[in-house]
Amino acid sequence: MKIRSLTILAHLPVPVDQSLIKELAKTAQTIKGRYEEAGYQVQTVRLATDFLATIERAQRPQDTVSLAKDLEAICAEVGFQYVSVGTAGTATLPYVSEMLGATQSLFATCQIAVPSTHQIAGPTLRTAAKIIKEISHVDGGFGNLRFAVLANVPPGVPFFPAAYWDRPFPAVAIATESADLAMSIARDASDLSQAHRDLTSLITQHGQRLEAIGLSATRSSEMKFLGIDFSLAPFPTPSVSIGGALEMLSGVPIGGPGTLTAAATLTDAIQQAGFPHVGFCGLMLPVLEDSVLAQRSAEGSLRLYDLLQTSAVCGTGLDTVPLPGDLREATIQSILYDVAALSLRLSKPLTARLMPLPGKQPGDPVDFGFEYFAPGGVLTLEDSPTHANTSISFLKMDALMLQPYHRPHEKSCSDSGSNNDTNV
Repeated sequence: MKIRSLTILAHLPVPVDQSLIKELAKTAQTIKGRYEEAGYQVQTVRLATDFLATIERAQRPQDTVSLAKDLEAICAEVGFQYVSVGTAGTATLPYVSEMLGATQSLFATCQIAVPSTHQIAGPTLRTAAKIIKEISHVDGGFGNLRFAVLANVPPGVPFFPAAYWDRPFPAVAIATESADLAMSIARDASDLSQAHRDLTSLITQHGQRLEAIGLSATRSSEMKFLGIDFSLAPFPTPSVSIGGALEMLSGVPIGGPGTLTAAATLTDAIQQAGFPHVGFCGLMLPVLEDSVLAQRSAEGSLRLYDLLQTSAVCGTGLDTVPLPGDLREATIQSILYDVAALSLRLSKPLTARLMPLPGKQPGDPVDFGFEYFAPGGVLTLEDSPTHANTSISFLKMDALMLQPYHRPHEKSCSDSGSNNDTNV
């Protein structure tokens, strides 16, 4: 197990305050050192902000690209490897594709279903689909690695590109790369019950240790230790594959009968473990970041809606999904509506990081030569010509209200007082 990201969460003013960023970076390096002394490898140190929202409040959307480039230069100088500029609003969203094309380490998001509103924002969703198409021409489709559409995602997620922050105080959160824990448990367990017990125990041990280090490292600073997102994120090697763990537990290729049960079991083990939960705390199924998922995509056996269906019981939505380059914008809108609808009805955070690849058709090989990606293949996706005329009425709606699912005469999830961000 490794720490994928030590993420500093902070409000940034406009124009960029260089001294503040230097101080945040200094604190981050101190905390990183404490984890490394304890034997944990910290892969990246990142900064998540509300920078785009601040630009909007300052009424300077026309300066979005230049301000973002300034921020990137300062952050690179002080040691932040990746930076999230947060969620784009109506004024800054049109500048996102240009901003990502002009930078290399900045990430951005937008919300199509804002937490607590129970509403899908149609105009934002449609603009997001347009931006996904625009960004597909940045670095041969690789640009969409740095843009995610969010549904019901709260602040404080330490995983990129979902990370953003809108609180007045600085904080730190930990994201793990821990699919290898699931692999080891799946390999040794005699049944799902044992896998659940053993994984819960193992995550509790690591989680409490990570918490103790974080609290100790931030005790003398103004920074709050927010918690740990123990999502079982993979690395593109066979020993760190969440797809491999699911297939071992279910006995079938991902998407086959038993996949949902295996996914729900692993997710529940995370949520039952005793540590300060933050972010998703579920399974991540990023197609190109996982060797088994990427292999299934290359074989043509993995479907986009297999991934979305599995997200209903576990994870973070659709992530690093390689799609045909000629995918219609209206079809992308339909996919985003489905992600938002699932998120609202289940009262859980979901994201969509879709990667249309120019010139690529279903079944074509995909290999970016990126250390966090495995070679895969473009997924097959039905793209109906009727979408070209946006004949489906919901593509025209400004807003759609969907309440969280509950049985008649029972309290809703939001009324119960429980935290159902990632329900199984």
